[in-house]
Amino acid sequence: MIGCDCAVCSSVDPRNARTRPSVLLELKEGNLLVDTTPEMRIQLVRSKIKRVHSIAYTHHHADHLFGLDDARLFPRWLGGPVPVYCEQGVEDCIRRVFHYAFSESGSAAAGFVPKLEFHRIAPGVPFETLGETVLPIRLDHGPFSVLGFRVGDLAYCTDVSRIPAASRALLEGLDVLVLDALRLEPHPNHFSLAEALEAIAELKPRQAYLTHLSHGFDHGPTEATLPAGVALGYDGLALEF
Repeated sequence: MIGCDCAVCSSVDPRNARTRPSVLLELKEGNLLVDTTPEMRIQLVRSKIKRVHSIAYTHHHADHLFGLDDARLFPRWLGGPVPVYCEQGVEDCIRRVFHYAFSESGSAAAGFVPKLEFHRIAPGVPFETLGETVLPIRLDHGPFSVLGFRVGDLAYCTDVSRIPAASRALLEGLDVLVLDALRLEPHPNHFSLAEALEAIAELKPRQAYLTHLSHGFDHGPTEATLPAGVALGYDGLALEF
């Protein structure tokens, strides 16, 4: 955190150096990026990801969206607009915040802006991208409605304060679950550690990773307290699924 000198913010453990949460899924026909964080460029360069072929959004909050301008490079590789899979509210926000990308004059005409092709998605309705089926799952994020995504036996559910009953059935039989756990104390818009562990115990994935972690978690000491099959995520973590 800015201005913080706590043990985690000043830690030499690289797993405590956290940027905003996003994941990239290497699918059959290319790379699907979930969310475009403000550090998107840093994250992709660090992980040596050279191509992004499509983008899906969990929701439109700034920490999951505001790196989108750097997606202006992606159409050069694709030879056309980047497919973007999102709900209507996310598209509306993108068109408002990045209005210059949709202008008929100026930088938009010159080609120095993201070129996007929107595809509407809805919770519980699978969509196809890059040779794979992706299932959007409705989640509650305080007063907001957001999406998680399931691909095969892996599910990514960040920014969660409650999993609706209908969505729990869509998260059964998982090999890997990535789940929000913001801090130790309760929070109105996110799972606490205890709430995340309770959800994991109910859903019973083979392995769970906690994400969207605040500086309240010192990676090594915290992970040592977790039950079997649960670990903390960290920047650069790679999984096979």
